[in-house]
Amino acid sequence: MFWLRVLAVAQLALLARRHLTLLEPDERSRLAKLVAKSRARPRTNLSANEREELLRLARKLDPGAFARGAWGAARGVRGKP
Repeated sequence: MFWLRVLAVAQLALLARRHLTLLEPDERSRLAKLVAKSRARPRTNLSANEREELLRLARKLDPGAFARGAWGAARGVRGKP
């Protein structure tokens, strides 16, 4: 059972990496800065323009495909490449 968890974590890490590469390096940096600045409270800690930018960058990560891949990894099923 231990190795199944290790493999699931590894699959999730690779999936996250694949989705992060959908952003350019400067976009990844900006996303990290916005997330850090928001401190889990984007409505109060980010301006309207920053929230819009955060959403635009998050959409480029294709969250639906990430969720499906994460679900498949958690279930031990490979998704479509």
